[in-house]
Amino acid sequence: MAVSARGLYFLTTLFLGSFFGSVFMLGPFLPLMLLSPAWYRWLTDRIVATWLTLPVALLEVVFGVKVVITGDGFVPGERSVIIMNHRTRLDWMFLWCCLLRYSYLRLEKICLKAGLKAVPGFGWAMQVASFIFIHRRWEEDRTHMANMLQYFCHIREPLQLLLFPEGTDLTENTRARSDDFAEKNGLPKFEYVLHPRTTGFTFIVNTLREGDNLDAVHDITVAYPKNIPQTERHLVLGLFPREIHFHVRRHPVSALPAGGEALQAWCQERWVEKERRLRDFYAAEPRAFDTPEARVPPCKTELRVALIKVASLLYWTAFVALSFAALWLWAPVRLYFLLVVAFFLAQQRLVGGVELMEMACHRYWTAGRHGDGVGGGGRSGVKEDVGNGMEKKKE
Repeated sequence: MAVSARGLYFLTTLFLGSFFGSVFMLGPFLPLMLLSPAWYRWLTDRIVATWLTLPVALLEVVFGVKVVITGDGFVPGERSVIIMNHRTRLDWMFLWCCLLRYSYLRLEKICLKAGLKAVPGFGWAMQVASFIFIHRRWEEDRTHMANMLQYFCHIREPLQLLLFPEGTDLTENTRARSDDFAEKNGLPKFEYVLHPRTTGFTFIVNTLREGDNLDAVHDITVAYPKNIPQTERHLVLGLFPREIHFHVRRHPVSALPAGGEALQAWCQERWVEKERRLRDFYAAEPRAFDTPEARVPPCKTELRVALIKVASLLYWTAFVALSFAALWLWAPVRLYFLLVVAFFLAQQRLVGGVELMEMACHRYWTAGRHGDGVGGGGRSGVKEDVGNGMEKKKE
């Protein structure tokens, strides 16, 4: 198949927006990390959220993708863990269409593969956003994940953490591996989902629950009735989904089981439900989930969502054009550009990520004031001095 002009436009626009956004929008605020990690986090979350509206605008306004949301919906601004089936490698991006309407994009964090942090532009922005990067080696990931989650709890940072318990997207190869696992463990074979890995999920839920930074778990089932873009290559070829359906089930933290094994079993039960729900979805005509509309109304009207999408397209188109113009016309801008790019490349090699620098700065300040660090286990005084006033400002 031939490369699609609109596919190239989509990916090029996203890349240039993230690349120049990392340099010219996020770069000037990097020094704030040294003075106040909590305020740095508050500010950069909002800057990153402006870019997260761009894929939504391109998908819905430019390419006419229809988004349907059913089920429980979200309570706007609540702190949650989002678990979702991983149908394609692009589910995380499509989810922003749902969150733009029912929540606040500034709250979202994603648990994703560590290799993505090295991607120029996208990876730099995800580092600044403090996404949680994992290597799929649990002993190593456990320590890093604990430090990140405890850091969010320390600064009283509300978050909605997206996690794919399946660990990878659904393909013929991954389904075969999932079937082998099911056969060895006496479990049913799935057609529409993969068997979830529950260790990370239970660890995240328990850590956030202990840190009093969790209100609910949102179990989201995503389905694509027409055109399923499995990878970025499909977007380059112009194979965009015509519709994206999200079915949301909200489980308040008070309703979750307490024990680790019970929580693992609870997660596995959700995937059995997903398999049944998706089987019914793809068997229906027209294809749709069972609930006609979300029970919790969106926190933004469709008019407001439309205005946000149009403003995003206009802003980011102008921003990319002005970035090129500034680099062409002014030597100081080129010098600044080179310094910031060099910083992102060097810190990746020397430190391992901007998010690690942020946590180190937080440890420095909390150790100096309270004799306590992120990984030290105690939290005395941190909420009062580091996070004081942040919750009111965030919400």
